[in-house]
Amino acid sequence: MLAVYASEINPDNPLAGLTVGDLDEPKTPDDWVTVEVRASSLNHHDLWSLRGVGLGADRLPMILGCDAAGVDAVGNEVVVYSVVDDESDLGRTMLSEKWPGTLAQRVRVPAANLVPKPAQLSFAEAACLPTAWLTAYRMLRTRGRLGEGGSVLVQGAGGGVATAAVVLGLALGARVYATSRDPDKRERIAALGASAFEPGARLPERVDVVVETVGAATFEHSLKCARPGARIVVSGATAGHLATVDLRRVYFLQLEILGSTMGTREELVELLALCVDRGIRPLIDSVYPFPEARAAFERLESGEVFGKLVLDHT
Repeated sequence: MLAVYASEINPDNPLAGLTVGDLDEPKTPDDWVTVEVRASSLNHHDLWSLRGVGLGADRLPMILGCDAAGVDAVGNEVVVYSVVDDESDLGRTMLSEKWPGTLAQRVRVPAANLVPKPAQLSFAEAACLPTAWLTAYRMLRTRGRLGEGGSVLVQGAGGGVATAAVVLGLALGARVYATSRDPDKRERIAALGASAFEPGARLPERVDVVVETVGAATFEHSLKCARPGARIVVSGATAGHLATVDLRRVYFLQLEILGSTMGTREELVELLALCVDRGIRPLIDSVYPFPEARAAFERLESGEVFGKLVLDHT
């Protein structure tokens, strides 16, 4: 079958190990179910895999991809939840780490990893949700405990998680502030209804929740923008993982610094329902035919993406 897979690990040039071509159907447990993929989406996790983060050379070739929507063996339209419970020493893993991922004509997963796709969402829209959007949803609702009428700062808006946090925050009735170094992205953020600022800018108010995916480059600003009792929720460190923290501000303002990774299957169900109930649709940067996956990866690596990159498998 046609698949997009890591054929080698290259920390300095990840796309050197990217292959788009025919691959034998991978082996999976006999009781897993097969999904015919209709759409999938890319994540930075895919680039990290090509660099060897979370993926060893002993597991190559490995089909990449965490996100997909498609049709199961009896014709149900489904969304694939990408976290697989594992009894081995790897514990919980994402598709494309131990088990083959979603960037293929077919993917096999445990039956419990399938979630019904709402008819109101297209396959492309649904395929955007299981990783970046689910991460943002958990950061805001579960870890950040954002309530109606709250306030949010999203650092480094433009990528998948950050843009999802902007859209979801607005849909949840929050006042949303977002930063970006890119003037064009700030304009697009403002067009969504959020207030856009340059990194480090003074906000009109201190916020209830900070969505932090940038790391060292923005963390001091995140602390300064947090009101007493606020939650700073961290799910990434794209610009450095060794941040300096003023502990006096943390304890004096009783701030919470919380880590967050992905989300649960139940939270994915909640996210899908929220998208339907409030008319939320994922931001899609661009859609590529599945055989042109390399071009999509090149755009992902460029850093110019605003929203999600989708592969059309139809």
